[in-house]
Amino acid sequence: MSTPRTVRAARGTTLSAKGWQQEAALRMFHNNLDPEVAEHPEDLVVYGGTGRAARDWRSFDRITASLRDLEGDETLLVQSGRPVGIMRTHEWAPRVLLANGNLVGDWANWPEFRRLEAEGLTMYGQMTAGSWIYIGTQGILQGTYETFAAVAAKLGSSEHGGGTLAGTVTLTAGLGGMGGAQPLAVTMNGGVAIVVECDGSRIDRRIRHRYLDVRAENLDEALELAERARVERRPLSIGVLGNAAEVFPELLSRGAPIDIVTDQTSAHDPLAYLPAGVPFEDWKRLAADKPEEFTVRARESMAAHVAAMVGFMDAGAEVFDYGNSIRDEARQGGFSRAFDFPGFVPAYIRPLFCEGKGPFRWAALSGDPADIARTDQAILDLFPENEHLARWIRMAGERVAFQGLPARICWLGQGERAAAGRRFNELVASGEISAPLAIGRDHLDTGSVASPYRETEGMKDGSDAIADWPLLNAMVNTASGASWVSIHHGGGVGMGRSIHAGQVSVADGTDSAAAKLQRVLTNDPAMGVVRHVDAGYEEAERVARTHGIRVPMKEGE
Repeated sequence: MSTPRTVRAARGTTLSAKGWQQEAALRMFHNNLDPEVAEHPEDLVVYGGTGRAARDWRSFDRITASLRDLEGDETLLVQSGRPVGIMRTHEWAPRVLLANGNLVGDWANWPEFRRLEAEGLTMYGQMTAGSWIYIGTQGILQGTYETFAAVAAKLGSSEHGGGTLAGTVTLTAGLGGMGGAQPLAVTMNGGVAIVVECDGSRIDRRIRHRYLDVRAENLDEALELAERARVERRPLSIGVLGNAAEVFPELLSRGAPIDIVTDQTSAHDPLAYLPAGVPFEDWKRLAADKPEEFTVRARESMAAHVAAMVGFMDAGAEVFDYGNSIRDEARQGGFSRAFDFPGFVPAYIRPLFCEGKGPFRWAALSGDPADIARTDQAILDLFPENEHLARWIRMAGERVAFQGLPARICWLGQGERAAAGRRFNELVASGEISAPLAIGRDHLDTGSVASPYRETEGMKDGSDAIADWPLLNAMVNTASGASWVSIHHGGGVGMGRSIHAGQVSVADGTDSAAAKLQRVLTNDPAMGVVRHVDAGYEEAERVARTHGIRVPMKEGE
């Protein structure tokens, strides 16, 4: 029987597999479970409370062995974290195809998923956990940074600092693998953040990794620190131990001076949300022993949590859902106004999606931070006119601590991703970068997801729930030469609420890699452009024309 152990990705240029595509998949798979990266690596949980990299430790061992033995014209099939087949394909085919947590419609709910999971038949892959391209909290950091930058632009009056968050206080909750990005994203935009977290170890972890500045001993101290920093227009992030379902209403009743409110608790899964009144140390036992009763209590608490958010909105704060499905859980908990505030995508991000922009990430398989520094400079050289991007790259280089293999993320659009991939491959070929790069993205992207409570909320043509698009995205990336491709269900927002796809491509310095990268990094964001053209967005039509993306329904006009 395979047992838990400490896992870290190999470094350097020595291969343990039969090629760099296989080696890249192996290193990124192991990197997902590095103790610096994963939330609970002993349970194979990477982030999001239950998002796993493999179904069990025996599956972990068989995936590892299969990747090491895989030929350059074979493809490993992984069904919900369990390796189920190796097929002879061809060199341009992905080395790995993954599908995680996908259930037929009528069965796509948490109780049925948990029944199947308990029988050892499936696992929850979240987004980048089960697709082996999680890079730690930085992975969501720039998307969070972009969102708060858009909030700053909306609030861009003289009172609020003219397009920065200086002089504002943001209230949010959750410091897990996703939520841990929030405090740094706020301070990078110049603001003050108060972040409520029920697990003290997470507060300490975020301080240790430089995503959070300080820990307040109590709510009074948190408010005092926040107000002082606000008056001084000084960035500061403050963690405070508590339950958001209790702390948010308390702050509202006090009339606390809060300008922006959001949340990033693990509300997508009621069993991963601590109900008010439940001691932290009893959480896991009660959730396991009485899941139905626990779900009811969690939803009631989420209703109180969201009611307080609506109360802040009524008092004039900027309030938004950051994509964890807390509004629908609160609705099921009895709060009728749960959807009075918008999700972050329709409120701030959709114009970027229309341009094919989204989270482009890469990891240095060498393990050498100098390789990421070289790619940072390459991005600055490639896009000298983009000061917003340059500001991010410079700040990330100064302020973002690497977790596991050194990595970087930035938002790039149509044409830009292909240019970056081409340049990265040239740097590997020339030896300026010491080993290949794994180039991927979040599943939260312009054309890779159907998620009516997040990425596709409020689509112009009402196509929020159409799930053909992520399936087409996965098939296009498979046909274009990606190194591994995945299709997941439920990541970010919970079972029954999303279908999404991911791809990773390896820049190993070869001519073959250059050709594959050109196709994948052109076609992958182009899926987002055509998806938004089809939904009627004029900006997406302009981008399609500019980049020569063929849209048959427009060619006949």
